[in-house]
Amino acid sequence: MIDMASNIQSARILVVDDNPANVHLLLAMLDEADYTNVYAVTDSREVVPRLKEEKFDLILLDIRMPHLSGIDVLQLLPNVLEADEYLPVLVLTAQTDMETRQAALAAGAKDFLTKPFLHWEVLLRIQNMLQTRMFYKAQRQRADLLDEQVRLRTREIEDTQIEILRRLGQAAEFRDNETGAHVTRMSKYSQALALAAGHTEADAEQLLIASPMHDVGKIAIPDHILLKPGKLTPEEFEVIKTHAYAGFKLLDGHPSELMRLAATIALSHHEKWDGSGYPYGLKGEDIALEGRIVAICDVFDALTSSRPYKQAWSVDQAATFILEQAGKHFDPRYAKIFVDHLDQMISIKNAVLDNEDPIEPSAIGSP
Repeated sequence: MIDMASNIQSARILVVDDNPANVHLLLAMLDEADYTNVYAVTDSREVVPRLKEEKFDLILLDIRMPHLSGIDVLQLLPNVLEADEYLPVLVLTAQTDMETRQAALAAGAKDFLTKPFLHWEVLLRIQNMLQTRMFYKAQRQRADLLDEQVRLRTREIEDTQIEILRRLGQAAEFRDNETGAHVTRMSKYSQALALAAGHTEADAEQLLIASPMHDVGKIAIPDHILLKPGKLTPEEFEVIKTHAYAGFKLLDGHPSELMRLAATIALSHHEKWDGSGYPYGLKGEDIALEGRIVAICDVFDALTSSRPYKQAWSVDQAATFILEQAGKHFDPRYAKIFVDHLDQMISIKNAVLDNEDPIEPSAIGSP
């Protein structure tokens, strides 16, 4: 509930008049009416500096002053106030001509009184203008509060989307006998590579979040093929290749930019620069850039990780392979950038080990 009377009496009022007698009269009148925050300047050049340092709720402004007239002051106010600020100005002047009144109102004054004025009328005009000012401030505070609530809710939704993506990516890797550490490392490699290549921090972070979805389509692959311990037949490999499109279909169709990015990565990360990849055999820059980045990082982590069916390659062996495949499997520019920043990639690899699964069992439920 707004305590309107209290807010009005404590409103900050600035009196601007070059005549000390007029200033004294207004200060005495406002003091008698129990206004507690009234300030005055007799040099109109002081108004703009004061407004830059302090907030006021009302200005009582004379028109005819040396240095800067009241009209000049009014025209300067937009330069020091926020774009959506509402600071009412009540002009008090001895000039009674229509041109002055029109100029003052056109320059932004909200009301106009001519001297000599009636005390009761001035006080009522001040009260009415301050009521409008207080309602404006209350509405602005309410709007700011609602904006903050919307931001918090939006962030909560985004955080939920991120967590769903992360856990779904983990589920796909678990099903393929991979570790949660693989998707963590691969996504961090992707973020680091994007930053090294000059992408914005925001885009690199989106890549960090969306890239764990690259193999989510493996959920659609039958167990007897996906988990087969021996070599796949050509027919079985064709089935494996469908996981790229399956992942795309699983993630596609949502308006979220993050979901669209994840869908793009799922679809494109097995395409190869020379056109020999799948599912569409795209070449070069026809392949989504995010897919090209993830392809390098996914292969590097796969090569340097131990699995039941293979020994881990050394980092140097994997880096050599990536350079050998530049222009064939991988985007040559990004392959070079990756190897040029190999020390950073090694730091990521050492920070996230396979036996340090980032998801605790309690976080994914217990049987």
